[in-house]
Amino acid sequence: MPDINSNGEPETLTNGDFTVARDPFSLFSRWFEEAKASEINDPNAMALATTGPDLLPDVRMVLLKGLDERGFTFFTNSESQKGGELAANMQAALVFHWKSLRRQVRVRGSVEQVSPVESDRYFATRPRDSRIGAWASAQSRPLESRAVFDEAIAQVESRFEGKDVPRPGYWIGYRVIPTSIEFWHDRPFRKHDRVIFTRERPDTPWNRTRLYP
Repeated sequence: MPDINSNGEPETLTNGDFTVARDPFSLFSRWFEEAKASEINDPNAMALATTGPDLLPDVRMVLLKGLDERGFTFFTNSESQKGGELAANMQAALVFHWKSLRRQVRVRGSVEQVSPVESDRYFATRPRDSRIGAWASAQSRPLESRAVFDEAIAQVESRFEGKDVPRPGYWIGYRVIPTSIEFWHDRPFRKHDRVIFTRERPDTPWNRTRLYP
């Protein structure tokens, strides 16, 4: 079944011709499906880079939890270090690396918070223990000992015993809205294939450029 690009047109690609793809979202979706069939652990893992107030970049691994024509969505504690950095500078970069496929995708763009409804919907799908952990963890802040954290978890478990665990107001989703998406595929002797899609704004067309590896 062919992919459908952002113009609603069918886009059929073979493994060797991704550099002629016209729509980066349909290409990413195809690569992501192949990664889910190939990667042993967390094919949706992505490195998220943000900038701190000292202008030094920070990077950590998060999980992609939503993908559509608007962008790439992940969820976290807005009071964490990355949440604070995003509040100060709503721009970010992502990297996906699928070692089993010898592929990499880089994403750069602005960031927006997803709607509370979307955050609620995803939070409700998380295991109960994960929802309790979101309440108990003062993410990124100093922790005296593991025992203190365990006690906080126990208190949250007691608080919500026999009840649904709602989403904390600080636990939200962020969407990276790309203005560039770069695809890289390994080939022997550094003869790799590399192509980048760029656009000035989310409402403008994509431009495709092939790059030297």
